[in-house]
Amino acid sequence: MKRILYLLVFFLPAAASAQKLSESAIEDVSAKMATQFLKLNDPALVFVTEQMSRTGSGGLQVDKTMQELQKDPAALDAALRFLYQYSDCNRQTLIANLRAMNVNSGNVFPLATYIVNKNKNDNKALVEEKTELYRIGAIPKQISVMVAPPENQNQAAAAGTVLQGAPPANATGQAPAAASGSTPAKETINTAANMPVDTRNWDVRNVFNMVKPDQLLEFYGKENVELRDAVDFEGNDVGKAWVVYPDTENEMEVIFYKDSTKSVAFSREDGKWRSPFGIKPGDPIEKVNKVNGKSFRINGFEWTNGGTVDSWEGGAMDKKGVMILFRAVNSGDPKLYDKYTGEKKFSSSDASLKKLGVIVEKVVFRTYQ
Repeated sequence: MKRILYLLVFFLPAAASAQKLSESAIEDVSAKMATQFLKLNDPALVFVTEQMSRTGSGGLQVDKTMQELQKDPAALDAALRFLYQYSDCNRQTLIANLRAMNVNSGNVFPLATYIVNKNKNDNKALVEEKTELYRIGAIPKQISVMVAPPENQNQAAAAGTVLQGAPPANATGQAPAAASGSTPAKETINTAANMPVDTRNWDVRNVFNMVKPDQLLEFYGKENVELRDAVDFEGNDVGKAWVVYPDTENEMEVIFYKDSTKSVAFSREDGKWRSPFGIKPGDPIEKVNKVNGKSFRINGFEWTNGGTVDSWEGGAMDKKGVMILFRAVNSGDPKLYDKYTGEKKFSSSDASLKKLGVIVEKVVFRTYQ
């Protein structure tokens, strides 16, 4: 019995320490990941950043988060999880990737132990998700550079209009050849064979880092942006908005506020924009439940703030500046539809919502400086 107690006293502290990183290890790996991120062409960090953005783990300004991981323990844990996923949930591959980032040798094994122990129950799911992300092209397998904007976006960067933080990968992950004297990018850019090749940067994070309309015009081209009247979810006038690619499936609405904050809104179902959490118009409510990690509360349709999220209930999108408007596609059954209309609130997990075909109608991201 004494022997057992001795072993418990000896091993329990060691086991507990494996679940907690030292301050030096946190500082070291945070700094090394930030350094690799700023190089813009590191495949591991491109994968990590894309996952941080796709899942919303990095917030709306993921570029800033990637450079300040030490300040956000939850974001650091997410970044390490995605590095483990990139390493195919293989401890030796993870160690090799930590070493490739020049993590101090004394921190490599404690970090690897911490990461593996924290995520070991999700190995299969992580590997399968990575395979699927590559299969559908959500994350490019081959990374040449992290940024491959069209010509007018290159000019904007040279002029210093793209703000702090490293811009993210474009939709293809491939760098287009520079064309001297070329005009700003249009809706499509044709090759010599007259085949449409889209080289536009579809990552919304570029907009999150802007503070004035001139930057939007420079980045996307004046011919692709219009100033229009804007309304909120209920149709109330909220002033003017800058609309990128107006009247196309890729229409995006940006409002710059006097306090340097902004809102970025989407209501077209077939758009190509990539934004935090991966939520877009047309997505079923079941997907939003899954992304949030739990059910949330919605205001009753056809009433004040009808169809909008009332509370994320502490889920992944809580306090992240995400606002969503839902609509019911199948509202032909009055008795069923009436359950969700009027001055009431209902849970997003209610089974009857599937019969109504509730989908995302509009999504708005509100950034805060």
